[in-house]
Amino acid sequence: MTDKHLQIGVLAFPKMTSLDALAPFEILARAPNSTAHLVWKDCTPFVGDTGLLVTPSMSFLDAPQFDVVVVPGGPGQNDLMDDEELFSFLRQQAAGAQWITSVCTGSLLLAAAGLLTGYKATCHWLSLDYLRLFQVDVVPDRVVIDRNRVTGGGVTSGLDFAFVLLRLLRGEATAKAIQLMLEYDPAPPFRSGHPDVADAHTVEAVREMAKAMLERRKITATLAASRLTG
Repeated sequence: MTDKHLQIGVLAFPKMTSLDALAPFEILARAPNSTAHLVWKDCTPFVGDTGLLVTPSMSFLDAPQFDVVVVPGGPGQNDLMDDEELFSFLRQQAAGAQWITSVCTGSLLLAAAGLLTGYKATCHWLSLDYLRLFQVDVVPDRVVIDRNRVTGGGVTSGLDFAFVLLRLLRGEATAKAIQLMLEYDPAPPFRSGHPDVADAHTVEAVREMAKAMLERRKITATLAASRLTG
């Protein structure tokens, strides 16, 4: 399973949620016999949604055919829902990649590019309804696998997503060893990491915090879905 050298491309873009990209990168870059890249239109540094400075290591133009493509999400995803340069790159890569994947609202970008049509997929719980605007079978799980599509839920699910994907790429023994090396043994201090377990006040507070972004996401997703199906 480790014979073929893997080229792993993790998309990076302005105002992305940094953990969506960097958690999978940290894990997948440790896969035996592989090379991981942060890829964007160019290699100009930009900031993520919390101000972290990110420098892509490779441009679209210089990218090889990736075996694995990972698409993160975050507020900056809203600005890309009609970006044909990005969609063209994703479609081109999807034609030859072994795995097309996403974390959080990265699945909305894959859906807008037509790459999740007829597939099961997930995204952040606040945006599941927007994923349903596309011809996607939405499954509200932490990690969803359908054929060669693997999608993760919101932000921290990128850790579970990456270990699941690593198992698919290099086997369970490798995935377990790297999980131990990174001491991934989650014990969250609060039972509030999902709306099914958080108290109603916390859920409502989060919805209010994200209200403006979600209103814009609804508009961009609706327009993207109409373009795709129209």
